[in-house]
Amino acid sequence: MVEGVTDWVLFFLLILFLLCLDLFVFNRKKEAVPLRKALLLTGFWISIALIFGIFVYLNMGANSAMEYYTAYVIEESLSVDNMFVFLLIFQAFAIPDKYQHEALFYGIIGAMAFRLIFIFAGAELLHRFDFMMYFFGALLIFVAIRTMVKKDTVKDPNENFIIRFATKHMRTTDCLEGGKIFVKKNGALYVTPIFLAILALEFTDIVFAIDSVPAVLAVTTDPFIAYTSNIFAILGLRSLYFALKGVISKFSYFKYGIGVILTFVGVKMIIAGFYHIPVMFSLIFILAVLAITVVASLAINRHRRMAI
Repeated sequence: MVEGVTDWVLFFLLILFLLCLDLFVFNRKKEAVPLRKALLLTGFWISIALIFGIFVYLNMGANSAMEYYTAYVIEESLSVDNMFVFLLIFQAFAIPDKYQHEALFYGIIGAMAFRLIFIFAGAELLHRFDFMMYFFGALLIFVAIRTMVKKDTVKDPNENFIIRFATKHMRTTDCLEGGKIFVKKNGALYVTPIFLAILALEFTDIVFAIDSVPAVLAVTTDPFIAYTSNIFAILGLRSLYFALKGVISKFSYFKYGIGVILTFVGVKMIIAGFYHIPVMFSLIFILAVLAITVVASLAINRHRRMAI
């Protein structure tokens, strides 16, 4: 028990250090993140996640490390599929590139809290009620089908009831006020469009958690493995967003790959009481699906360019 508490304390200290490093060193200025910097930061966050997996291996064993890496890959792939929604949110609230990183930063702070609640609640439900394994599995298969058949359009964030409530009951400004989240005018506190964008990001993450948390719990019911893999994927999401936002639309088949992965982990949960799919096989299968999806997307885009 003491070792478990120590692991959690060390993890949160590491995350606090990384967040400070990101805010005060890597991105201390409000500016658009260039592609080269985004790629370097993406490599940095992925490296940190991989190194942490070594810590899991040394401290908790090989099987836990494989569960961590598998959960991390699942969460990272789901994050890529959701980037188009982030892009739409920033477009809807007219947030310039130079303010987007800060908005994502504060969005991630909220996401860390929500994921902690959802993962512990989900793990406790699975521990107490065996039938929840079938419920989560069925939910993932439903989400997989919905992901594959949904149209590539996303609902305008301004139509979200939380945003409508905020704009109706809070004083809002029409301009960005130099990138501030709150501003005082005539003694009254106003919120800027950046605050509304952060609010939309937080709500979006709650919706995304319905997909990602059960998917991760299909791999491991250990809250520490599930949460740490989630957080490291989320931390790298900002730089990955800036690295890929110009080419997100080119991944034509990515949603089908996500659908296959969600179906796989859904089936894995449903049959867990009868047959255990090895974690190594799960990791190889998920990586293979992602590789095929990316290659197929690039190939079809190249074919379309040549046909023009």
